[in-house]
Amino acid sequence: MQNKNEQILIVEDDSQIRNFICYSLRQEGFPYTTAATAQSALSTLVSEQIDLLLLDLGLPDFDGMEVIKKVREWSEIPIIVVSARDQDKEKAAALDSGADDYLTKPFSSTELMARIRVALRHLYKARGMKSQTSLVVGGLRIDFDKHLVYLDNAELHTTPLEYSLLSLFFRNIGKVLTTKYIIKEIYGIGYGSDTQALRKLMAGLRRKIENNPAKPRYILTEIGVGYRLSDV
Repeated sequence: MQNKNEQILIVEDDSQIRNFICYSLRQEGFPYTTAATAQSALSTLVSEQIDLLLLDLGLPDFDGMEVIKKVREWSEIPIIVVSARDQDKEKAAALDSGADDYLTKPFSSTELMARIRVALRHLYKARGMKSQTSLVVGGLRIDFDKHLVYLDNAELHTTPLEYSLLSLFFRNIGKVLTTKYIIKEIYGIGYGSDTQALRKLMAGLRRKIENNPAKPRYILTEIGVGYRLSDV
């Protein structure tokens, strides 16, 4: 359960959008602080305890992508990008840089709050799973010590690559992983950007863990960007 004590930093130079986000957070009882520039955002992150970052990319002093990269040098707090840039390549670039989620303007208060709740849920899980050797999502469980996967309490045979892929998702439950990132982590940095091998690997894994691979419950496709392991 979320206690709504988490401090949220809103980084947005458009006063109308900033006010809308502030109003939405007040309605839900979330504490927040604001910044209108990248530099002031970074100063706030250093000087205050911030638990989640809502970040616009089009900032007046320097691009929000640079903020993501700088924050990821020393912090793993959830970052939700809030941007008018709606191209798949822009979303993928933000996620590759270290963002956890991407919300395209315009958006509703309902959608914004849903994304925040999901990001904070991931934060709680990350804090609690640092020493865990086994993680569970629905009927799917992975044992990192034994390198075993279970589905509905029955041991599931996976190939080494399938286990590596599933392990990567479990280490990032609920987070969108770009195709580029997955390929680098699974096949190595020199593999390139060929997605055919990954698609075959994904299809094989889904046949083993999904009741209906055409309508997956666990590993969901984020069209044009990548995949994520559902946390529900």
